[in-house]
Amino acid sequence: MKRITKFCVALLLFAVAVLPTQIEAKAKSNYKNFKVAIYTRAYEVQKMTDPEWLKSTWDVISNQVKVDKIYLETHRDLLIIKKDEMQKIIKFFKDQGIEVAGGITYTIDESNSFETFCYTDPKERALAQEIIELSASLFDEVILDDFFFTDCKCDLCVEAKGDRTWTEYRLELMNKAAHEVILGPAKKVNPNVKVIIKYPNWYDHFPALGFDLENGPKIFDGVYTGTETRDAVRSNQHLQPYLGYLVWRYYNNLAPGRNGGGWVDTGGMRTIDRYSEQLWITMFAKAPEITLFDYRQMLNPLSEAQRAQWQGQGTSFDFDKMMQPVKLHDKEVTPSTVARAAGYSLEVVDDAIGFLGEPMAIKSYKPYHSTGEDFLQNYFGMIGIPMDIVPEFPEDDEFIILTEQAKYDKDIVAKIQKQLQAGKDVMITSGLLRALQGKGIEKIVDMEYTDRKALINEVMFYGQQIPTKKPILMQQIQYFTNDSWEVISGMDSGLGWPIMHRGRVSNGTLYLLVVPDNFADLYNLPDNALNSIRSTVSKRVVPYTIEGPNNISLYVYDNNTIVVESFHDEEITFNVVAQSTPKNTATDVLTGEKLEGKARMTFSFGPAPAAPAQVTYSVTLKPHSYKALKFE
Repeated sequence: MKRITKFCVALLLFAVAVLPTQIEAKAKSNYKNFKVAIYTRAYEVQKMTDPEWLKSTWDVISNQVKVDKIYLETHRDLLIIKKDEMQKIIKFFKDQGIEVAGGITYTIDESNSFETFCYTDPKERALAQEIIELSASLFDEVILDDFFFTDCKCDLCVEAKGDRTWTEYRLELMNKAAHEVILGPAKKVNPNVKVIIKYPNWYDHFPALGFDLENGPKIFDGVYTGTETRDAVRSNQHLQPYLGYLVWRYYNNLAPGRNGGGWVDTGGMRTIDRYSEQLWITMFAKAPEITLFDYRQMLNPLSEAQRAQWQGQGTSFDFDKMMQPVKLHDKEVTPSTVARAAGYSLEVVDDAIGFLGEPMAIKSYKPYHSTGEDFLQNYFGMIGIPMDIVPEFPEDDEFIILTEQAKYDKDIVAKIQKQLQAGKDVMITSGLLRALQGKGIEKIVDMEYTDRKALINEVMFYGQQIPTKKPILMQQIQYFTNDSWEVISGMDSGLGWPIMHRGRVSNGTLYLLVVPDNFADLYNLPDNALNSIRSTVSKRVVPYTIEGPNNISLYVYDNNTIVVESFHDEEITFNVVAQSTPKNTATDVLTGEKLEGKARMTFSFGPAPAAPAQVTYSVTLKPHSYKALKFE
């Protein structure tokens, strides 16, 4: 009994000690559903050594966006902030009630094609260690910005690599550097320090530069996600907007519960709307924190030139509302810099996020260090298919999508076979079919990826022939009649080849999706063809799908809520499709508007049993806008 009493007393004392800290931590967040941080480059940190510049710029920023946390960089491009100078800056922000963490960018010269450290060179290893030791002495949390990789091919690296590939050498090199140069020295200086690795957005190309997504998330104390996508057309990476959602979910699957947040900059911003979209998409992924890169960019002036042509229509981002005077503290200010664009965008989305449960989606298996059909899942996301990339084979899911990346799993054919025998469905892409030919796939399906191409200008399914939006170059797939069937056919001069194909195997169905040579040509398929693809991949996994044009993304959550987001420059109307319920109503969670559903029976072919009734909801979205809907 005495032991129990002592234990209870100890527990009570612990609670008393801990509880205020927890409450305090919660109170530090100015938002209901996430924290907002600003990252500060060493260049701006150096300017902060001038107290007048620091105070004046912080006043500009903090009066336009509510900030919970700031990252202060100790090094970038061989600029190292002195310890005593950094301590003064840390004190300034702590006095403002701002959480403070450190940052490091391991670049030698960003202007020289982002030149990074050489971790083969003892001198550069020693400098890298000196920088992390300085940072650990100042902060209990340090984040490594994007560049903890190497592209060095100096003579030292060439000799050390030997007969290995650059990928093999760099993966080993950077893992050793993580332990020996970064984490070991940091923990020796400050046992409490947490070192977070921030991964950029180009995940399909990581292994060649030494980013190890198999071991890195386990080595470091946490990960962080670059969710910036900028302009898909005018940027060098050409990343699709959906990637901002998908990449955060992917890294969270690599390190469950340890993905600290998303990270967005203003690069490639033609209009403010595009910047806002990146922030929203990160939040739709349920990131607990958003980092605004960077302090300097938050000071960039707002201009009428950043107003999009579709403004004034009641869009989710309202330029005029953003420009209205705002009072975040004791002072009313007129918006003047990008800080207010960030602040307004995050305030707008905060209410919606609170209604959303945990994301659910169709899983796509990407083995560690795999490449092939790079970033394809993001194009699926842009045609309204909710996607989730996972590093382990999702054997428990009723429907999965496998791209060419799955070829890196030596047992993938056997795993496909097992799924089908268990009564589950699998969709493979044409890229994976090609990769697995002669490696066992022919034991499952009699289909051949030929070397012939077709330039299709029509699509045929269920007796309909509908023109494509432009000619699409695609592969000709050979198969045997009655062994499997074309669901959607691509037509060229009266001949047709599969776009979506299916065949029964054991107790499941194997689907083939023929991906155009140009992935963006998926957007040029007729709406009805897209509807068929969406319905096929969604029906066994997620309870909602959409019918309509391309460039609409669908985010589905486990509490009967969804977000639909349009990337069109004009207003669009489309259908959300759900299973029938007793009420068949949906509510816009932000406006309270009720949408009444219309019941319909689903189409069935042949002897298949009649499917339950579906309900369609007509949804209209303004340009570059979203709606969050809850179904009853």
